[in-house]
Amino acid sequence: MAKVSILGGGTWGIAIAVLLSNNGHEITVWSALEKEVEMLKGTHEHKMLPGVKLADDMVFTTDDEEAVQGKDLIVMAVASSYTRSTANRFSKLIAPKQKVVNVAKGIEESTLMTLSEVIEQEIPQADVAVLSGPTHAEEVSRGLPTTIVVGARSKATAEYIQSLFMSEVFRVYTSPDVLGIELGGSLKNVVALAAGIADGLGYGDNAKAALITRGITEIARLGTVMGGKFETFCGLSGIGDLIVTCASMHSRNRRAGILIGQGKTMEEAMEEVNMVVEGVYSAKAAMALAKKYDVQLPIIEQVNAVLFEGKNADQAVQDLMLRDKKIEISDEGWAE
Repeated sequence: MAKVSILGGGTWGIAIAVLLSNNGHEITVWSALEKEVEMLKGTHEHKMLPGVKLADDMVFTTDDEEAVQGKDLIVMAVASSYTRSTANRFSKLIAPKQKVVNVAKGIEESTLMTLSEVIEQEIPQADVAVLSGPTHAEEVSRGLPTTIVVGARSKATAEYIQSLFMSEVFRVYTSPDVLGIELGGSLKNVVALAAGIADGLGYGDNAKAALITRGITEIARLGTVMGGKFETFCGLSGIGDLIVTCASMHSRNRRAGILIGQGKTMEEAMEEVNMVVEGVYSAKAAMALAKKYDVQLPIIEQVNAVLFEGKNADQAVQDLMLRDKKIEISDEGWAE
């Protein structure tokens, strides 16, 4: 049995708490929001995960020291926009080599750093890993079969985290490609916005398949130039996460995209979804990275135009369809 603390009382943090509790570990959940902690203490249930009961021995706290001291693993489960401030808040309380695994997805817009890089900058003494894949909290919390990948600098750390999370309903793979895992998990949210916009416009399965296929091409194009492994983008944190985020109504990014496609503004869509829409925060960062590394990301470029430049969504799709003619793969090998 391990002592594990979850920093963040949102749906994904709670789903992980349920999973690890069912695996026999001692769980503490920390939140900066007193009302959230009071709700969890009072009902042992998260209002966004109705029917999912939390174990009686699960601890809920707003106390920083209680949250991290003496813990075998810290799970960073706050929204990407709060990752730096939360890491900074706990930086002096984290022991040397204490394991911290980030489960949020995003790129910091101001620095273009991945979230693990942000955590390592704020908590240099920590042993930082990432956990990512096609994992909706609504399904993980109910014990539905799920697969995921853990990335770490050392094999030993990856295998330790794998051992804590692995169960008959939660299969965990390991990888040394921390950067590729994080880029796949972050950029797929932007493509999922595009898929939702297409749904909101009333387009069909053909358009969805095209966005998923060309979307992973864009993600891999940028990710490999930055140093990620191509195999990663073909795996769970790449195409796997992209498929589930583009196709499922559990996806807040897809739901926000649907609303935008139906004519709502970005702000109206985010308010109606009533949860953090990570793709909105990653979209600008993705375009900045594309410019930095001189990589073309036409789908992500059009998403940015719709989100931040007031471009009509239908026109954005037309502009994608009418781009200059391209080849799909290398043109070597023609018979003539």
